Amino acid sequence: MLHFLLPTLCVLTLAVPSVLAQTSPGAARPSTPWTDRTRVLPDELRRLPVGLTLWHTPNPNHPEPNPDVPGGYVWKHSTAIRAEAGDLQMVSCGSYIWYDATGWKTNLRETPAEFAELFNCPGGQLKQGVTYTFARNYRYAASTKGLYGGDALWFIIAKDAQGRLYKGYGLIETEANPQPPK
Repeated sequence: MLHFLLPTLCVLTLAVPSVLAQTSPGAARPSTPWTDRTRVLPDELRRLPVGLTLWHTPNPNHPEPNPDVPGGYVWKHSTAIRAEAGDLQMVSCGSYIWYDATGWKTNLRETPAEFAELFNCPGGQLKQGVTYTFARNYRYAASTKGLYGGDALWFIIAKDAQGRLYKGYGLIETEANPQPPK
């Protein structure tokens, strides 16, 4: 039995790198932010209590012609956040995107300085009950080839004075089809 298992294990060991190379050529296999496919939220958001409200407007969001780029498109929306669980300090902010059957993928991360600037939130200090808004949270496409729909799950993780972590998250549905002019 050992004579059979040893060659089989060797073949499997040699086969795994070639399989990885086929799925992600020239790069290390990226770690997935969403390992439990029986749950909706990516791993870092699960099990944290909700202490912030995050929303997008308009939602769903459709592309419109970009007047600054002939043939280009822009999805115009804003993202707002409000601390509900007390005064909180921003720890992490970003989004995941879902545009195909493989599920959530890491989309972007904002540094504390970027968050403070984009959301007009000095020092990333979220005062309870105050709404902070990223007014021009736009997505762009250079042409009709770049028009694709997808859902983005924006999130923020923040902590209170005792170091307890809280989350806030909101889904924006970005659609591929432009709406007729109003």
